[in-house]
Amino acid sequence: MDRAAFAARIDHTVLGPETTPEDVERVMDEAAEHGMNACVPPCYVEEASERRPDVTLATVVGFPHGQNAAEVKRREGVVAWRAGADELDVVCNRGLLLGDEPERFHEELAELVASVPIPVKVIVETSELSAERIRQAAELAAEADAAMLKTSTGFASGGARIEDVELLAEYLPVKASGGIGDYPTAKAMLDAGAERIGASSGVALVEGFEE
Repeated sequence: MDRAAFAARIDHTVLGPETTPEDVERVMDEAAEHGMNACVPPCYVEEASERRPDVTLATVVGFPHGQNAAEVKRREGVVAWRAGADELDVVCNRGLLLGDEPERFHEELAELVASVPIPVKVIVETSELSAERIRQAAELAAEADAAMLKTSTGFASGGARIEDVELLAEYLPVKASGGIGDYPTAKAMLDAGAERIGASSGVALVEGFEE
């Protein structure tokens, strides 16, 4: 894998609660310059898409806790797609798993996936779940026709872990996200089976690339 191929697997991300339009402009320009994708807050999708239409653009749904009403999450996804998002990263409702309501968990995801013609990644927040619950979430997301599983929002107590990437990769392609700040960590996630890396330090990852 050369540097360009590595960069194409990075979602250069800015999702903090104080993200400004200028932050989004910077991330979009950096993504374009280095050949990365980008992930920005929903409120900035339209201007981000217009600024750099050549950059694959993701945004989040139900972020960061995942406990919006199912209809609100579905509507949020549709609005983001129409505004120019190429991919959606939706936070699953872990409470439905922990409350033993897998049918509602699956239905919410399936309805969102069916409502948009773009890939939907499901954020599992693996650091907050047991291996058994991670497997359950992954299986239900796969049954809902999700395109990818994502480890973390980056706002919980833990981020991406090698063992969780390996587990999720048994079900769907994986986006490793949360706490990935340098090239060796990113490479370890890819070696564990991740197809994509989500990181606010995308530029540093690309610049640290080693063949």
